[in-house]
Amino acid sequence: MKISKIQELLNAEVLCCPESLDRHVYSACGSDMMSDVLAYVKDQAVLLTGLVNPQVIRTAEMMDMICIVFVRSKRPSLEMIHLAEDNGLVLLTTEMRMYDACGTLYTNGLIGKKVEHV
Repeated sequence: MKISKIQELLNAEVLCCPESLDRHVYSACGSDMMSDVLAYVKDQAVLLTGLVNPQVIRTAEMMDMICIVFVRSKRPSLEMIHLAEDNGLVLLTTEMRMYDACGTLYTNGLIGKKVEHV
């Protein structure tokens, strides 16, 4: 699925890196706990979260993600946007709650990967 399709499905606003909306993603995860993302997430291209702090950007970068969707109309700081730009991460924000946003993406074909316990 293209990031532009995610933007459309979630009625999301692009906050950063609109030139990368044509990139394809094949999986996603939703979490507000970055420790869980680091421990259990492998090969996820999109992170959906309601957490708004620079650690989210750093975690996504470490995990080779290419897009972060902030749910519940959360907005990252200017510092976070600059950090995302430096790393080529697309940032989106949607009014949807995480449950609804994840469900919408899942029912439209964007899957998660099976959790591998460490």
